[in-house]
Amino acid sequence: MRKCTYSAEREKIVAEAICPVATELRLLDAADLVSLLRFECYGNLADLVSSAAELYFLPGTINFGAGGDYRLDWDTEPEVTLDMEIRPQGVTVYARLMLQKDTAGVEVTHVAFNDPSADPDDNTDFLRKSLAEARYVKSGGSPAQHAH
Repeated sequence: MRKCTYSAEREKIVAEAICPVATELRLLDAADLVSLLRFECYGNLADLVSSAAELYFLPGTINFGAGGDYRLDWDTEPEVTLDMEIRPQGVTVYARLMLQKDTAGVEVTHVAFNDPSADPDDNTDFLRKSLAEARYVKSGGSPAQHAH
C-alpha cells in the first residue's frame, strides 16, 4: 500500500483492534505455524485464525488471507507472518500479521471501503467505528460484564 498521511493512523487502529487475536495466535507453538505454512496447509491455518478471532469478533470479521511466510534460522527466534483479511461492516482491510516470541505487529497493505467518503478522515473514523462494532466486547467493558 502506498503510504500516506492517514496510513499510519489506520494501521494503528487495525493493530489495536486485532491485538487480542494476535495474542491468542502467539499461544500456538511457532513450529506448528511454520510447518502449516511450509506445507501449505492453508485450511488448517484458516481454522486456527477463525478460532482465535471468534473469541473477540463476530464470525467472518477476521480471516486468514492468501498465505504467509516465516523466518526460522538456527540463531534466532522464529517469526511467522500471516496474511489477514479483516472484514468489519462496510470495509475490507488486507494486512500482514507478524508474530514473534514476545511481540506482534501489523502491516496494512490495502483498505477498501464499500462506500468511501471524499474525506479520508471520515473514512478513518468509519474504519475505527466499524471495527469496534464488530467486537463482542465493546471498549470500556470487561469480558465478565458481557458473558452469559
